[in-house]
Amino acid sequence: MKGIVFTELIEMIENEFSFKIADDIIQRSNLKSKGVYSSIGTYDHKEIFILVKELSDATGISSVQLFRVYGEHLFGRFKSHYPSFFENVSDPLSFLELVDSYIHKEVLKLYPDAQLPSFVPDRIAINHLKMTYSSQRGMSDFAHGLILGCFKNFGKRSEIEMEKISESEVVFNIKQLD
Repeated sequence: MKGIVFTELIEMIENEFSFKIADDIIQRSNLKSKGVYSSIGTYDHKEIFILVKELSDATGISSVQLFRVYGEHLFGRFKSHYPSFFENVSDPLSFLELVDSYIHKEVLKLYPDAQLPSFVPDRIAINHLKMTYSSQRGMSDFAHGLILGCFKNFGKRSEIEMEKISESEVVFNIKQLD
């Protein structure tokens, strides 16, 4: 997993909780990387699960909720880091349709060794999208947070249902409410 996912998580923890909590969870996690991440490095994705579990233990917030909050946060950071991805896109469902066909292709130009999940869109109606998420990493709660962040970015409300097909595949039923 690319280091930017880790560096942004640590930064979010420092800003939303405290530097001490960030340091404590890194110390308790016994990570192979020792919690030292570079945004362009590549790290074992299992470390993010360890960090989020430790954060959950420290805060009493469920891992599911923390992954969603983090996904929402990271979407906003992606927007500030990669504004060109948002040009000429006027609504969240249209943006989500572009994830695999455009955005992930551009990400691979920047990070050729990135192992990205798959997001297959199926537009049901103007305000309704089904999106199938597939990843061996099983980070559907994080993906859910990214979708929430997308709607927040466009100032729109959503209704999102998740249908878990397996640990590695989830169908998101996404409706734009306004």
